Amino acid sequence: MASTESAPLPTDLPLPTDASLSHGSLADLLPSHFTTDITQWLAEDTPSFDYGGFVVGSSPRTAQLLCKSAGVLAGVPFFDEVFRQLDCTVEWHHAEGEFLDPAKSGGKIKVATVKGPTRKLLLGERVALNTLARCSGVASKSRKMLELVRGAGYKGVLAGTRKTTPGFRLVEKYGMLVGGIDGHRHDLSSMIMLKDNHIWAKGSITNAVKAARAVGGFALKIEVEVQTETDADEAIAAGADVVMLDNFDGEGLKVAARSLKERWHGKRQVLLESSGGLTEANVKEYINNDIDIISTSAVHQGVPHVDFSLKIDH
Repeated sequence: MASTESAPLPTDLPLPTDASLSHGSLADLLPSHFTTDITQWLAEDTPSFDYGGFVVGSSPRTAQLLCKSAGVLAGVPFFDEVFRQLDCTVEWHHAEGEFLDPAKSGGKIKVATVKGPTRKLLLGERVALNTLARCSGVASKSRKMLELVRGAGYKGVLAGTRKTTPGFRLVEKYGMLVGGIDGHRHDLSSMIMLKDNHIWAKGSITNAVKAARAVGGFALKIEVEVQTETDADEAIAAGADVVMLDNFDGEGLKVAARSLKERWHGKRQVLLESSGGLTEANVKEYINNDIDIISTSAVHQGVPHVDFSLKIDH
């Protein structure tokens, strides 16, 4: 969760056409048990007595959620649930997915108003802010990378990876969706991905794919990670749905993808994915429309947070 520096996000970005936001409320995706995660986070932050709460008491107050750095607002359902559990209410003045630029508003933007007992406003403050800041950071980086690859002419799918923070995956994957990109697989149960260790342990790509299909049936796609064209051919012949060309260099990726598309055209339908190496600096060199999916951890690992604060009215 490093807060490293990166180039500023453009301030005039529209909601990308890829964004699920245009099809409904992303909050409706969240499982019912996400509320228990938030209960645990609150318990972790106050494991025994609330000494600060004793100091301020429980008289009703209002507080303002302020945005102090540019980014995409994401994580509203998590923020809402923190304060719902603490008997507070939240009124939003900006919509999730909106790009906020405090530099155009005197350095701060009033994003929401929170009302409730003083001590409970402060009980939820840090949990709510940390979640919102992290989710908004992932959404902002996702939006920026999507705009860069679209600007470079890429027409395929940009996806995040499973290299997420343990215990915080739901928030980070949600941020990717708000940012307009694909969340890829969410866990080991959502798609069968056969990587080098699976293949070595099973003896061959063909054996691994056959074993996966025997238990995954028709409902789960099988993806195979490969390092050579020969391995890609074996994976496709064995019945893989997706082949990941892992850590190919830029020119090698273009040659391999074109060759595979031509060789298997009309014989088998397979998606090609590339993973590893995409950065903001090399987008133009990396883009290749023979690749159907580009997956990257650059949209969620080490991305800067969006800076929010919560200030009680006084």
